Amino acid sequence: MTGIKVVKFGGSSLADANQFKKVAAIIKSDEQRKFVVASAPGKRFDSDIKITDMLYACYDKAAKGENFSENFAAIEERYNSIINELVINISLEEDYKTIKDAFAHRAGRDYAASRGEYLNSKVLAAYLGYNFVDPAGYIYFGEDGTFDLEHTLSVLSPKLAGLENAVIPGFYGSMPNDTIKTFSRGGSDVTGSIVARTVNADIYENWTDVSGFLICDPRIVENPKPITTITYKELRELAYMGAGVLHEDAIFPVRAAGIPINIRNTNHPEDKGTMIVSDSADVSKYVITGIAGKKGFSVINIEKDMMNSELGFGRNVLRALEKNGISFEHMPSGIDTMSVLVSTDSLIGKEKAVLDEINYRVHPDHMEIENNISLIAVVGRGMRKARGTAGRIFSALAHAKINVRMIDQGSSELNIIIGVNDEDFKAAVQAIYDIFVLTQE
Repeated sequence: MTGIKVVKFGGSSLADANQFKKVAAIIKSDEQRKFVVASAPGKRFDSDIKITDMLYACYDKAAKGENFSENFAAIEERYNSIINELVINISLEEDYKTIKDAFAHRAGRDYAASRGEYLNSKVLAAYLGYNFVDPAGYIYFGEDGTFDLEHTLSVLSPKLAGLENAVIPGFYGSMPNDTIKTFSRGGSDVTGSIVARTVNADIYENWTDVSGFLICDPRIVENPKPITTITYKELRELAYMGAGVLHEDAIFPVRAAGIPINIRNTNHPEDKGTMIVSDSADVSKYVITGIAGKKGFSVINIEKDMMNSELGFGRNVLRALEKNGISFEHMPSGIDTMSVLVSTDSLIGKEKAVLDEINYRVHPDHMEIENNISLIAVVGRGMRKARGTAGRIFSALAHAKINVRMIDQGSSELNIIIGVNDEDFKAAVQAIYDIFVLTQE
């Protein structure tokens, strides 16, 4: 297939009939938009409840043997109001009956959650006059619950090749025993990527309620500048450190095929958004591409004279973490010191066991755990060619009177990770943004 765009619309883009009209106008404005991946209806207003959350609550009642008819009636009303306002000739009554029966027989929370996308996609397909394809028969997971790309491509490819167009529900597929399995929350992004890979799309458009990525979180920095182009590698770094907009697993199916992703705004379709590409020849206006970070880390500080000459010291420290089911984030070290950063959540309740195990394996002179550490990633392909990037970061943070607890730069020179105290997190992000962006304006 050539000249094809796969378009995915998020929950906010399909929250009500008015949003459906915007989505249909976007799809119909470009004949290349042949395959559509839909999310479940999101919030219509701040205090509203997403359909997925309504389905979870409804199913939890059903699983306890409680009466869930009132909860399900509210879900039916959401869909019926969209159908009625759009004046579509479709009835979901048989589907409602099937779902309620499945709930009563405890079909599982994954099944319950997936029905939001399933019903919404049926409505959208009817409104557009497109074919409806249920991913339960075409997107597959293995016995261990991991997504099976090869099996999926072998079945989904001939199916879509025989269709002029289709609406495919996002978020779910099926297990080998035919039970429904969902991706993690936000997994409709992944479905869109799979469909784009399947049809070898020219581009995968991911439509949401923002006009692409911003250099940093607008809740921290007022009106941050937009990112026009970002590479997959940069996105991976930023997404891992907490930047939202796109489900990070959505990168992988299209990355191997070199299919670009375009993040677009349903409410402002005139905005070009952010292009996510394999490689970019574009020269960014700024040295950095983005800043992202998150709180909730702990550092295990280990001191021992001559540890640098002790064979297997680092391996034994990591073995102690592995034995307790903890993975590490970063491990900066000196001649006689080593610091291991881990997620605080993974460490809770295991502190004594971890310290005892490290003590047993490497016999340190001193050990301590410090909590309330934030990590900030400064990411940018432009940093490879720019001198003094780390120096500018240190200078900006020193000027803001922020103590740097850790700094770690990867060999790719694509990112620099800085550790600061939680209380300094926002001020640190602002200071880094100011030195790399505002000073360039």
